[in-house]
Amino acid sequence: MALRGNLRDFSFTQILNLINLAQKTGLLTVEGPGEMAHVYFRDGKLALALIGREENDLSAILARSRKITANQAKVIRERTRSMTDKEVGLLLINAGYLSQKDVLDSLQLYSIEVIRRLFTWVEGIFQFDQSSAVPSGKIPVRVDLENLIVEGSRQLREWEQLQEEIPSLDMALKFTDRPGTNLRHLNLNLEEWRVVRYVNPKNSMRQIAQVTHMNDLEIRRIAYALLQAGIVDIVRPDGKPPVMPPPRPLPPVNKEEHKSLVQRLINRIRSL
Repeated sequence: MALRGNLRDFSFTQILNLINLAQKTGLLTVEGPGEMAHVYFRDGKLALALIGREENDLSAILARSRKITANQAKVIRERTRSMTDKEVGLLLINAGYLSQKDVLDSLQLYSIEVIRRLFTWVEGIFQFDQSSAVPSGKIPVRVDLENLIVEGSRQLREWEQLQEEIPSLDMALKFTDRPGTNLRHLNLNLEEWRVVRYVNPKNSMRQIAQVTHMNDLEIRRIAYALLQAGIVDIVRPDGKPPVMPPPRPLPPVNKEEHKSLVQRLINRIRSL
């Protein structure tokens, strides 16, 4: 029986930690809002990660890591349509275009980037199936999970803080009335400029996230940065100041019950 759950109750970082501790082999499928990811593991190590409907053949991955150009990737794809990634990789290595290290480094970097994207998913259904292995035509890598788990834990803490600072994405942003704020002189990155374009009391942060193709974590992160810089204020979509509910005290945590729950989950995944 496969392990199933919801990312609302069990974060992606916690799932990685369980797979690492139990040294499991299998496929973790995560279905988020409008997108799906497939992550393969071998003996508790990351072997391959694929996401969505984006091109993830070897030529596309090599182009993303700048080992080949986009035009070269297009030519390779057209000439090797009937070949697997393993066959394409051997062809490129034997022809002297790339080294084995170039190929493996590119695949490892891509899989790690997919994992980092999954850290930002706060909603979705996951399922772990030990009967599924890396597809025979794909090239597996071997990446330790410990550093990724540490990175994911840091991002989880950031997410919790951002939820406290910006509890609702149904609020809007408006430019502050403070004199001296000149956007032309601000050193904003590309993602921040994309959000700034849509800052308007009529646009909720959720709407801005949708039009800029950002997830909840990304839009909160940018909105918080703009707030800290004194560029925007949070308002109701009609322009009125927000009315925040008083914070409710959190219920006390029973450490023994929490420890028992985690141990049962570990035992569960070990028994798969």
